[in-house]
Parts: sequence; C-alpha cells; structure tokens
Amino acid sequence: MRKTLIYGLGGVAILALGVLYGLQYAHAPVPGILTFSPYFLTGTSTVSSVPETDSHLLTFMEVVDSCGANFDGNSCLNMRAGPGREYPVLRMLRNGIVFKVASSTVIDGQKWYQVGFSGEIHYPERVKGEWWVAAEYVHTFQDEGLVASNAGLNASSTKRIVIDVSQEKLTAYDGTTVVMQQDISAGLEDTPTPLGTFWVYRKTPDSYMQGPIEGLSDQYYDLPGVPWDLYFTKDGGAIHGAYWHNHFGQEWSHGCVNLPPEAAKELYAWADLGTPVVVKR
Repeated sequence: MRKTLIYGLGGVAILALGVLYGLQYAHAPVPGILTFSPYFLTGTSTVSSVPETDSHLLTFMEVVDSCGANFDGNSCLNMRAGPGREYPVLRMLRNGIVFKVASSTVIDGQKWYQVGFSGEIHYPERVKGEWWVAAEYVHTFQDEGLVASNAGLNASSTKRIVIDVSQEKLTAYDGTTVVMQQDISAGLEDTPTPLGTFWVYRKTPDSYMQGPIEGLSDQYYDLPGVPWDLYFTKDGGAIHGAYWHNHFGQEWSHGCVNLPPEAAKELYAWADLGTPVVVKR
C-alpha cells in the first residue's frame, strides 16, 4: 500500500463530498467517501441471492469499465449506498478492484450487485450501510474464494516465485522456464518486504486492506477490493494487485509486493498453495 496521499481511497485521509439524490448516472466525477445509509428505493425490483452457477464456488465481480489508478481515463464507476442511481455515492471505484458478490437485484431493468467481504475487516466501523455497484460496469466470475493450507512449502513443486527487492522485479519459474517477469513495488524503507524463503499459504481473489496495523505500520490506509492476493507471511505479507498507483519498478508499499492488477490476476491463477516464494536483495 502506498505511503503518500492518493486522492480518494489510497491516501492517509478520506475526503467527503456531498452528493445530491438527483445524480442520474452510475459514473460521475465525484471523488472520496461518504458515510450514508440507504434512504429510499423507487421503481420495481427483483431481489436474488448471490448469482452462483456452481454450488462449490463463490461469485466475485471485477471492475473493468472505470477510471485508472489516478482517476484518469474513463469516468469512474460510482459505488452507491443502495441499488439505484438515486442513492448517494460512497466511493469511486477504479479498474482492477475485485469484490465478492453478496446478492443481486434488478431495479427497473437495471441489475445491481451488493458488495460482500471475504475474511475479517480490521476496522469494521469504516463500512457504513450497504455497498452497491451497477452490474454493467463489472465482470463477474466464479472462484473458490479464500483457500489456505498449513502444509508448508511444497519442496517438490516445479513452480517458484523469486522477488528481487533491489531490482523491484518478480520472476515466476516453472522448472527453468520463466513464465512471468514483472516490475513490482516492494516495501518502503520504513516498512520493508521481509527477506527469506516462504510459501503461498493463503489465496483469495479479494482483500480489504486497512491500516494502521500494530507492529507493522502506523499509517492510515483504506483499500477495499485489493485483488488477487497470494499471502506468504503470517503477519500479512502478500503478493497482490495494486489498483491505486502506477509506480511499479520502485518502492511503494507497506511491505507487500504490488503488481499491476492484470499481472497479479495471471500469477494468482498460476500459483498453487505451497508454491515457494523467495524474497532476496
């Protein structure tokens, strides 16, 4: 996670702007966070449970038609306090964010997804009311969700991930074959990425990463929907996508290993539980 202020979700402060009921678009240039609860619902609706197609899998959504890391490019997708454009805007969502789908509803022909959360939320008081996203701006997919193992490093695996923090580079190998080489953002000087040999012990398509974390970082950050998380240390060290910056190739995190979301997605699909992770300088 980034050390300095990012306008919107990734910074050390949250900006609150008033949003009128009359906003009529799912996309709108309104940065920041509000803390409204749902007010009212108009029109006809049909509510359904999580739209799963396989009872063994969970449904997730990936934001694919929104703005970039610096709130640039396309208009940003608004997350709202309820399933309708009359509800207040809570956050602006950038491309690459992944959320679990808690439920869905159709209001006057428009489908909406309610945001769910995987795992524990460190600061639940930061989540006010319900979070909803217009379905037309996201891609849904099926995944096991959170999986973990205490079996330890799979020494017989032909796969391994090598992270060179001095070069800000991640290389994934299958045997002697390089399957990925990617610029990363490892930990800043005050929050370095731990060195050593580890293994992927936990995988999840989405995490809600918040700070401060006692013993690790005293800085405020609030990053919902952090995508494609491969955890390799018990205190939260992970390889994951970073939708809030484009500073890959230089230090920029609170100890995790940041990848561009698309590269993190590819690595997530490739890496198994127990895959060795070697972090060196």
